[in-house]
Amino acid sequence: MGSVGVQIVCVALGVLGLIGAIVCCAVPRWKVSSFTGSNIVTAQSAQEGLWMECVVQSTGQQQCKNYDSLLVLSSDLQAARAMTIISCMLSCLSLLILFCGADFTTCIENEDAKPKISLVAGVGLLLAGLLVIIPVSWSAHIVVREFNNPLVPASQKRELGACIFVGWGAGVLLLLGGGLLCCFSRPKSGSGGTAKYYSNSASAPNKNYV
Repeated sequence: MGSVGVQIVCVALGVLGLIGAIVCCAVPRWKVSSFTGSNIVTAQSAQEGLWMECVVQSTGQQQCKNYDSLLVLSSDLQAARAMTIISCMLSCLSLLILFCGADFTTCIENEDAKPKISLVAGVGLLLAGLLVIIPVSWSAHIVVREFNNPLVPASQKRELGACIFVGWGAGVLLLLGGGLLCCFSRPKSGSGGTAKYYSNSASAPNKNYV
């Protein structure tokens, strides 16, 4: 019963992590405008994401434009695109594998194979969590480095957007779910009881019935 509860918790963590990874991939809030120094123009703010950049007016109007070409993007943005997409796909696949090999489902009747399948799902969630944390941390490092660079004009400096923090949270949830699965998904060794049963049967005295 304990393993069933752990698997349900891991499913919930994996689903929340998957939702966070999808939000992090789709919403253009990786970098936002920084209003520091002489940059006091707050009538509009810029927002940059993986697929587009947006300009938000103080009136609430928003205009977005997709990036012209993949080849003109920076290396961190290209890597972030690939890693977040792979993370979302790997999270979905790992959750499907976990549903098939979980103790609370009957998709697979072999009880000896279920721990191995759950272990595979746990490794997949661990990899998915790393694939979210790496690009988010990389982008955060670049934002902080450019913010502290005195050669960068104040109007071009950016701050950490909401998607950076969402990505960190999603990565931690995926790592936690995968780690729990790897810890509790161990093959069961129950051969001792079977051997004792046969030995008792073999040593039992024969009885003659009339």
